[in-house]
Amino acid sequence: MSSSLLIPPSKDKINVLSFTGKNRILHLGWMAFFFTFFVWFNHAPFLSAIGESLNLTRDQVKTLLILNVALTIPARVIVGMLTDRFGPRLVYTAILAIGALPCFTFAFAQDYNTLALSRFLLGFVGAGFVVGIRLMSDWFPASELGTAEGIYGGWGNFGSAAAALLLPTIAIIAAAIFGGDEGWRYATATSGVVMMLYSVIFYKLVRDAPKGATYFKPKKSGAMMVTSAGDFWLMMVFKLPMYLALALLTWKLSPAGVHLITHSSVNIIYIGLIVLYFYEFVSSYRFNKEIFTTPMPEAHRYDFKQVGVLNILYFATFGSELAVISMLPLFYQETFSLSMVMAGVLASSYAFMNLMSRPGGGWLSDKFGRRITLLILTAGLAIGYLLMGFMDSTWPLALALLITMFCSFFVQAGEGAVFAVIPLIKRSMTGQFAGMTGAYGNVGSVVYLTILSLVSYQVFFFVIAATAVVGFLALFLLKEPEGVIIEEMPDGTFAQIQVS
Repeated sequence: MSSSLLIPPSKDKINVLSFTGKNRILHLGWMAFFFTFFVWFNHAPFLSAIGESLNLTRDQVKTLLILNVALTIPARVIVGMLTDRFGPRLVYTAILAIGALPCFTFAFAQDYNTLALSRFLLGFVGAGFVVGIRLMSDWFPASELGTAEGIYGGWGNFGSAAAALLLPTIAIIAAAIFGGDEGWRYATATSGVVMMLYSVIFYKLVRDAPKGATYFKPKKSGAMMVTSAGDFWLMMVFKLPMYLALALLTWKLSPAGVHLITHSSVNIIYIGLIVLYFYEFVSSYRFNKEIFTTPMPEAHRYDFKQVGVLNILYFATFGSELAVISMLPLFYQETFSLSMVMAGVLASSYAFMNLMSRPGGGWLSDKFGRRITLLILTAGLAIGYLLMGFMDSTWPLALALLITMFCSFFVQAGEGAVFAVIPLIKRSMTGQFAGMTGAYGNVGSVVYLTILSLVSYQVFFFVIAATAVVGFLALFLLKEPEGVIIEEMPDGTFAQIQVS
């Protein structure tokens, strides 16, 4: 067995003030994620203005929030596989460039159907996150990986806060120049132009891996590899909620919800989802059929249960963040009778915490251990959402803002801690693991936003707190990564990556 490392040894440490070597990749990566998030949530500050512009009902506006995160569920899984196969540079470039197109369609939509379809398609850009996770894992050693992933995710997530802060001002300026009350259209279109331009910069400046390092690909492509019969059945159980979330969205769009699609269309979609699940079941079985007859060599094995636990945690952490940043400007506007601009500024405080909290969660994991960090952070986010559930118009605005930021810290630090573990399960499958776990974040957001459309804001926050408790209990099944991870080299030898 070879003792070579997956990443060549380097004396350079993470330095956010540097734009050379791996630090340049870190900055280019988080900026790519920033622009995708900026575009993905460019509608959040304008929900009331969009509703007035197109005469939408309250239920139609809330349905836009669900549509915005729905496509990301299958997209993250697919993009994760494409990233492992073709590399982060090419895949991220395509997402940045192509994602601008539905952004332009949304910006100038004249009816609800066009608005809804373009918002649904924009969920595609949310898949960019998993590409950067693989990129960071191939540029940074395990001792710095949690911090690097945290900076990538946290500074990138700030794109939603930047949208809430900047786009209302751009809209006001556009309205003053062009007249009318539809400045939101020019603001959202501008965000798409910027993202498309950045795709060129990213393609020209990024490499998939450092010079001298091997870019590892899965031994086979086409489905997720598992290493035991028990793991196969567990994987298929964890794939089921992704289909159920899409079925939940279909119900919301049906005549029982906002009447965007007909009864016959609903039935066709339900049948299609069942067929797709069984097709994936058969494909996954064929892909992994050897494990039912021949034990997998120890060097190739990993424990899928670890992925499952992280799926549950990301459901509660990132799932709740996506839901909350979608509705928070409207919550502040309605609860405290604020203007659109002021509500956007205050609501941005939730995502603003990403600048420090998500990198902090990764750093804490690197420093003190993965599981203990996740236990503390998950308990904190449960308490945070419980407190947010008690917020109403009688609260001082400053206290409401403080509780929002308190909750946000634990949510986003928890996200950073989750992805400090993902690349340490099996490096060559990081994209696929990140895709599945990332998709669970979107499953969570679909579930939470659907619940929001049926209950009060207070009950919505209490439900998130309850699911965080479930995540806390699941954490006792997580094993602390330690020792080394073994990866097969292209020449058939094996390489080691130090975990602890």
